[in-house]
Amino acid sequence: MDHNGQRGSSTPSAMLATLLSRRAKLQEELGNIERQVYDMETSYLQDPGQCGNVLKGFEGFLSSSNKNTALHLLKLICSSKRSRKFQPEDRLFSLSSVASPVAEEVATCHC
Repeated sequence: MDHNGQRGSSTPSAMLATLLSRRAKLQEELGNIERQVYDMETSYLQDPGQCGNVLKGFEGFLSSSNKNTALHLLKLICSSKRSRKFQPEDRLFSLSSVASPVAEEVATCHC
């Protein structure tokens, strides 16, 4: 091994092939992680049992001026079994990666 922890390659073309192979594996791994983030994010944003989220906020549910009405509204919203609608721009975590398919889609769409 050389001083960078790489196996010594006898030719530049062998070294290039090794680096390209490593790059392909890393790109595949990144793609898998981004798909996991996308799936978890979708689940979080569509969760019908959740009463608000970090993007849309939780305010208004427990206003001090009309607590009984707010609690009733909270129970109705939380008991809803329908999926929540969200925009591609709501995907905070997917959009944090410039390589994410969602980030590329939003960048080209300009919705």
